[in-house]
Formats: sequence, C-alpha cells, structure tokens
Amino acid sequence: MKKNITLLLIIFISVLSFTLTFINPFGPTIIPISPMLEGIVKGYVNLNISLWKSPDEAIAKIVSGNAKFAVLPITTAANLYIKGIDIKLIGVHEWKVFYLVTKENNFEGLKSLKGKTVYSAHGRGQTVDVLLRYLLVLNGLEPDKDVQFVYAPPQEIVALFKAGKIDYAAIPEPFVSMCHTSGGKIVVDFQEEWNKIAGTQNGIPIAGLFIVEDIAQYTNLINEVEKTFEKSINWSNENLDEALKITSKYLTIPTPILKESMNRTEFRYVPISECKKDVELFLMKMNELYPDGMPDVPDEGFYLK
Repeated sequence: MKKNITLLLIIFISVLSFTLTFINPFGPTIIPISPMLEGIVKGYVNLNISLWKSPDEAIAKIVSGNAKFAVLPITTAANLYIKGIDIKLIGVHEWKVFYLVTKENNFEGLKSLKGKTVYSAHGRGQTVDVLLRYLLVLNGLEPDKDVQFVYAPPQEIVALFKAGKIDYAAIPEPFVSMCHTSGGKIVVDFQEEWNKIAGTQNGIPIAGLFIVEDIAQYTNLINEVEKTFEKSINWSNENLDEALKITSKYLTIPTPILKESMNRTEFRYVPISECKKDVELFLMKMNELYPDGMPDVPDEGFYLK
C-alpha cells in the first residue's frame, strides 16, 4: 500500500513539473490574470501564459496541442467544439461588458433606433450584435431594414464616435469608457436586458476557462489551475490599482480609462457546476437567434464533469 501511494505521488509530482501553456486574450481581459503574469498568484502547476490577439491564433495553439488551458469567449469555444475540437468548459469568469452608447438626447428606448445606424465591433454574429437584433425584434423593429448595422474595429468606432460621425455604438468596455470621455451616454445595458430575457441575475456568460480533452483525466491538475485562476481574479478585484499597473505594461489603453471601465465590467469566477444552466440557455438562444453563427448547441461533452 505504501509503495502504491509513493508511486502515485511520484506520478503527480512529475505531471506538475511539466510547463503547460495557458492562453488568454490580449486586451482588458489581461486584468484578471495580471497577478498570474507577475507571479503574485501562482500554484503548484507551472504555467506558460501566452496572450492571443485573434481567435485564429487561439485556435491554432489549441489544435496544435500547444495550449492545454485556454480563456475563450463562450460562443467561440462552442463553435470549436461543434467542429470537432474537443475542449471542455471548466467555469465562467466574465459576465458584464456590453453597452449601447450615444450622444443623442432623445433616446426613449430601443424604438428610438428606427431609421438609425448602429456601429458594432468586429462583425455579424458576435454576442452584442445578436442580442441587439433580438431586442429590436422584441420592440417591433426589423434589423437591417428599420435599423442599419455597420461593423468595424472598436478603436475605429471610438474615433468616429469622438469625431461626431456616428450616433450609436454597441460595444464592449473599455471602448464604452473611451466614448464616455467625449460625451457618450450609456442608454442600454445588455446584461440587464439579457437578465430580463433569461430570468437570471448573473448577466451574460461571456468568457470562461477551458481545457483540452487530453488532460481531462488529470482532475488534481485541473483543480489546481482552476484554483489559481480564481485566486488571480479575486486578487485583481481586491487590488485593482495594482492589477491595472501590471496590465499597463501590456496595453496602451490609459490606466484611468481601464479603471473607469471596471465599474461596468464584471470578472467573477463561477465553476461550471454552478452556472451550466446559464451557459446552456445562452447558447440555445444564440442558436435560435443566429443559426448561421451558432449552427448547433454543444452536447454534454462540452462541460467538464
């Protein structure tokens, strides 16, 4: 019995001695992992933290087997799983980031958007685009007919907004705060609207922590990284100024803007055992509203048991 325990201990230590790659988006999502980057929060597992700048880059790291842990948007990960890339959701950590901003003073609800053009970040089918389209339908408006959509990089949208060339922008933080500094007003909180639709209080399950299938059997390893990730999020929330100081080493966004944006951004770790229904409902609704972008809903294999 003693020999078996010793052997298991040796195997466990040897697993922990390997450096595993942990990928995270480049951008304000650095804030919750900033203490991990700086070594302020760390666990027994050696992690090589790599920052990805595009979904294609993240996908390449996962498919190649380079990345074993990945922070990804829930919708992006769901589509990867549907296409046969076996990843599993451990937990959700981002719940709040999307808003509609304007300089106009006569906004009286979404019906006010009739005849207007809304600029949205990136392209058709991303979360805020799908939600806004759905909300327009609920308010008796037909997207692309009553309300026009234009897609552009968020930095470009901010520049156009500041120049007074656009009236409405459906964007995430910290770009909302950038618009706010030039007179922009928040007129729709998409998290509140989603809570009304879904009957939940959590907000939108925007992004979370995933593993690749080939390490799913290493429960202790996963638990250790999950615990480190949660501690990192909690530390950054409790020591925001220090977290922003670390983040400023990576981003060119002014620290005061990042700090303001955190008033409307929520990083809070919830394990999948406690938020699975939230994620399932969100993905089912995305599939219903925009099947071209979310052609199917992941089965049980998408969730870590």
